[in-house]
Amino acid sequence: MKVEVDLNKCQDHGQCVYAAPDLFALDDEGRLSLRSQATDVYVADVDEARAEELHEAAEVCPLQAITVHE
Repeated sequence: MKVEVDLNKCQDHGQCVYAAPDLFALDDEGRLSLRSQATDVYVADVDEARAEELHEAAEVCPLQAITVHE
């Protein structure tokens, strides 16, 4: 399973952090910690055991910046 976060859409509301705190975090400046990546889109493999948590994070994102690929 893969997660894709469009960092151009993301406005750091942090809803994904509340839904999936083991997968997402905000840095000291309140930005999604994935912003340290050099690209505009972050893609990562996620363990199937975290599927429910990941789907919840995607659903609660107010800008729909998170996409789950099964």
